[in-house]
This record gives sequence, C-alpha cells and structure tokens, in this order.
Amino acid sequence: MSKYPVDKSEAEWQEQLDDMAFHVLRNKGTERPFTGEYDLHFEDGKYHCKGCGTLLFASSHKYNSGCGWPAFDQAEPGSIEYIRDTTHGMIRTETVCANCGGHLGHVFNDGPRETTGQRYCINSASLHFNKQND
Repeated sequence: MSKYPVDKSEAEWQEQLDDMAFHVLRNKGTERPFTGEYDLHFEDGKYHCKGCGTLLFASSHKYNSGCGWPAFDQAEPGSIEYIRDTTHGMIRTETVCANCGGHLGHVFNDGPRETTGQRYCINSASLHFNKQND
C-alpha cells in the first residue's frame, strides 16, 4: 500500500505514461539538460503532475535559470513532498508529487533573491501544461 492518495501498480503506470515520463516519475530519472519541452516555455497557465494531474506550479513563478530544465521560484502550497537525497555524492532535496509520489526533480537555494531564493529544477517529462484560458 502506498503512502500517496494515488496508488497504481508499476504496470498501470507504464500503460499510462510515455517512456520518458515513466523513467522520470517512477524511476527517479532525469532528462538531458536543454532537451525538455518546457525548459524555455513561458506561456501563461498551470503546470500539473503528468502522473496524476495535481497542480504543481503556476507560470507566474517560472523563470529562465539557464540550468537546462524548467525552473520555478515556488510551488503550489501542499503539492510537493521534500525528501533528502544523498545520491551521486551530493546532498540535495528531491521534490516529488505529494499526491502520487512521482519524482519531479530537486529544489535548490540558488534561485532569484528578489523572490523566494529557491530554484525548483523540474523535469519537463514530469509535467503537463494547461494554457491559461482567460
């Protein structure tokens, strides 16, 4: 039994997600920098978890960090779970969807000082974008 409200088998996730989304969301993978659909994407709208549809980020908090992945200075309240990550010889903070546990990326304290100072470095493959309709 999962600790997340959305609980699917690995087979169900594989059926629902494309290969890259499955690699990122379910296997904690990372897409290559500067290759993701949303790295330099700046339309007005909302970014949702590609696994379960949970609202994660608003476009008003997206910025070009130059890191090669979509960057945001804050997440929607309660949408992210933060997990200490000591892989690859580093100490980082992993971000996962609080609703399905899907791996999104990491958050760092090197973001814009004029806002939150945070940089949510997120894989495009973990996101689905809904364009603003107003």
